[in-house]
Amino acid sequence: MRPEILNPLFAPIGRLQGIGPKLEKLFTVLLKDSGQTASANVVDLLWHLPTGLIDRRFQPKIADVIAGELATLKVTIGEHVAPPKNQRRLPYRVRCFDDTGSLDLIFFHAHTDYLQKQIPEGSMRYISGRIEVFRDLPQMPHPDHMVSQEEFDQLPLVEPVYPMTGGLARKTLQRSVSLALELVPDMPEWQDKAWKSKQKYQSFNDALIEAHGPTDHQSLEPDHRARLRLAYDELLANQLALGLVRAHMRRAAGRITTGTGELRARLLDILPFTLTRSQVQSVEEILKDMATPERMLRLLQGDVGSGKTIVALLAMLGAVESGVQAAIMAPTEILTRQHYEMMQDLCAKLGVSVVILTGRETGKARVSVLEKIKSGDAQIIIGTHAIFQAGVEFKDLALAIIDEQHRFGVHQRLALQEKAGSGLALDLLVMTATPIPRTLTLTIYGDMDVSKLLEKPAGRLPVDTRVLPISRLSEVTGRLGQILQQGAQVYWVCPLVEESELLDLTSAEQRYEGLKNLFGDKVGLIHGRMKGAEKDAVMEQFRDHQLSILVATTVIEVGVDVPNATIMIIEHAERFGLAQLHQLRGRVGRGGNKSSCLLLYQAPLSETAGKRLKIMRETQDGFVIAEEDLKLRGTGELLGTRQSGFAQFHIANLDAHSELLAAARDDATMIIAKDARLETERGQALRILLYLFERNEAIKLLHAG
Repeated sequence: MRPEILNPLFAPIGRLQGIGPKLEKLFTVLLKDSGQTASANVVDLLWHLPTGLIDRRFQPKIADVIAGELATLKVTIGEHVAPPKNQRRLPYRVRCFDDTGSLDLIFFHAHTDYLQKQIPEGSMRYISGRIEVFRDLPQMPHPDHMVSQEEFDQLPLVEPVYPMTGGLARKTLQRSVSLALELVPDMPEWQDKAWKSKQKYQSFNDALIEAHGPTDHQSLEPDHRARLRLAYDELLANQLALGLVRAHMRRAAGRITTGTGELRARLLDILPFTLTRSQVQSVEEILKDMATPERMLRLLQGDVGSGKTIVALLAMLGAVESGVQAAIMAPTEILTRQHYEMMQDLCAKLGVSVVILTGRETGKARVSVLEKIKSGDAQIIIGTHAIFQAGVEFKDLALAIIDEQHRFGVHQRLALQEKAGSGLALDLLVMTATPIPRTLTLTIYGDMDVSKLLEKPAGRLPVDTRVLPISRLSEVTGRLGQILQQGAQVYWVCPLVEESELLDLTSAEQRYEGLKNLFGDKVGLIHGRMKGAEKDAVMEQFRDHQLSILVATTVIEVGVDVPNATIMIIEHAERFGLAQLHQLRGRVGRGGNKSSCLLLYQAPLSETAGKRLKIMRETQDGFVIAEEDLKLRGTGELLGTRQSGFAQFHIANLDAHSELLAAARDDATMIIAKDARLETERGQALRILLYLFERNEAIKLLHAG
């Protein structure tokens, strides 16, 4: 149960005064990640910190105003001058003056009655806004404030500026934040007293108020003391939650899985290549974990094309040799079927039974697969998340592998435990082809040991990467015709499925039609909105070389393997993150032939987009790219999608707060060692912290297992 003290903060935002259903929707758009269906809560407003400020403390005389600066002036209102009736495009002007000079207030599309009532001729008013100069005379277009002496006494001279969304007024947001801050209860202190004193942190409540009330531009920086305090709280919640997950998963009795090595030796004999040094080392680390009574919780990080799938298969054969089952879960049907085809082909030669289970298997076929899994006839099970749903029973599942772990969250890791047939803990291996900087590894996989595949398999050539403006598209398609005649196959990636009025981008459907006019029925189209069977059919045609060009969205980003495809063209490459560009480039260069990647961009390029494309041209090392991506984009979208399975940070910035992360990890380790069930006074306060930052999945584990 959530602590009662937090209930006001987790009330829907519509409970705040003045927020009706229409405003509630706007607040949800502003405060929640796209893809989330839940409405915004009051607490979401607390994490929505200002990114700028309006400083009205500069109060000069009219003679001393500075063009481009914000000024607050005490003036006498003079003549109102309306534009001639036949020249409506001219502005409405209001003359103002003080004892040093005069200035015009400028209003386009003015509401005359309102202005004459608000600033009547002869009245004294305080006006605040940005100064412009027109024909050597100062003017103030559309002042932010025009108030009397009494109202000026209430006017905040320093005003926070928040990220906004269309349709939501700035004053509405500011008022709502103030109401949310009033609801924050007096929180108990969850930080270690010695640490808090050393860092000179104020209380959580004071830090929150200070963060929402910046007094200067330094107050907006991530290293300001209020923001440091809040960032540390969030990182501590993250590290403590991961530590509790790890402690819980380790607590379950493990099983000793030691195979004979026979199947693995036979597999290595029939493979047309030898393993790289880090593949051998990773297999040894995994098998060593499986052979101990402690539960395996291991992450296998490997750059695009580094050979994770073979490592996974060798681990699963180790389980099969021990007479138990192994399962691998992939995030998409395309990747699942690709795993199945590769593993089924090899395992058939070893006499090992492999089945596939996705949402597409229905009727008698599904019943047959479920029976094989339950009876143990199926030794290796490959599927989407469907294999861990209710109704799927294993005879004796000992090893679970999750591919592309960032598409799944910690709670899916926990749900796997229920599928262990023997009541003993499952060994768990998660794999990702997204190289992750160390700081992110700690925040996403802090509960796991890590193995890394650092080399590419022998024979892999580097991909020649070029950058071109889209204005040279006709040259690209002209060259493409020659290349296709030589038997080449091409991926052509677009950022949208269909044309958008809002974004000036070429959609996949539009590009497909254009290329089809040039190259006929050798062009195929694949995107995420197509049904699974349709996608599979198109991929099959591409693999069988019936298609020469595959136009696609990023649905092909992960795991698609067509060794003959040697050209990757990414349109509007400036719209993609570095990690995504690297993943897409990794779809080519998988055979022995020389491959190339062409990044087409729309000029002019922003500074960040220019840096991204430069990095892509200069390096193919995924770990270098991941570190650069973290610097350029921050953590929010590092893995290419805002809807990643791991928790986003509201306040913490892993680039700016990496030292805090290390301290939070040490603190969490100490807490779990001394007070694993969070029962002390500090432990009770830490429970509130976990709920506050919505890491409460971990709380459930305190009473489980």
